[in-house]
Amino acid sequence: MTGARGGIVISTAARADAGRPLLRAGSRRRTRRDALTFVAFVAPNFLLLAVFTFWPVLYSLYLSFFKWNMIAKRKTFLGLDNYRAMLADPVFWLVLRNTAALAAVTVVVTLAAALALAVLLNRRLPGRSFYRMIIFSPTFTTSVAVAYVWAWILDSNWGLLRVFLGWVGLESPKWFTDVHWSLVAVMIVVVWSRLGYAMVIFLAGLAGIPVELYDAARVDGASPWQTFWRLTFPLLSPTTFFLVVTSIINALKIFDIVNIMTGGGPLNSSNVYVMYLYQNAFKWFRTGYASTLALVLFLLILAITLVQMRLSKRWVHY
Repeated sequence: MTGARGGIVISTAARADAGRPLLRAGSRRRTRRDALTFVAFVAPNFLLLAVFTFWPVLYSLYLSFFKWNMIAKRKTFLGLDNYRAMLADPVFWLVLRNTAALAAVTVVVTLAAALALAVLLNRRLPGRSFYRMIIFSPTFTTSVAVAYVWAWILDSNWGLLRVFLGWVGLESPKWFTDVHWSLVAVMIVVVWSRLGYAMVIFLAGLAGIPVELYDAARVDGASPWQTFWRLTFPLLSPTTFFLVVTSIINALKIFDIVNIMTGGGPLNSSNVYVMYLYQNAFKWFRTGYASTLALVLFLLILAITLVQMRLSKRWVHY
């Protein structure tokens, strides 16, 4: 507007309109700077994932359509023949059944025993820290060392277990040469080696439950079993869900204990999925077939995890 002396006076609204482009430009610069900072922090991790996770999965998918022995310069394209051969392979179904049995037994036994020990050692008992340490100690022992020690313990000729069983007049089973006992031996070692880790995770979950809830249950006259089933277990459901998912994944990927203790024998009675994959890739040099097995294992773990995520809505309480 024009004043009395001919000067121009700019209103407050006009000044605000003039400043908006500068504010928008500053906001865009801050957004761009924040985006670059985010990329700078995420890029190293994403690069590692791309190199060691995404690319191997894609390359396995590529190799699953070829016949290759890792030495020949050329790969022979087979299309879906590797997948057809896998479905017609009786050993594939045997190791899949062994792996499913191993996962089911070890996960159920490990988590049930770990929960019982966690509830017991969560009480004020004399020496409970010592007992916790003893039970947890196999967790920081390498699986190779665990397998060698247990191979000696279970040896049917010179093993320590044979001596103990002899004291009570029992004969030690042929753990590594009997088709009925080889997978059982692997299950025993897997449960023993992973019990301590699950117990500690359950102890952490128990520590997060308020004591006032137990006091209220005691005042209401709840029995110990009612307190556990109606209070402790529901509040531990997120911890239980985490352990179920991770334990199943670890059981499906087990390799080192089987490789050292039984080698998958006798007659593939203790052979498991990853062991069979390893044999095809690095013993028989059937790289294309091994890549098919690897891709199927990836899809199997993904499907099981997604199903568990969906079912968790019915029983996991946060």
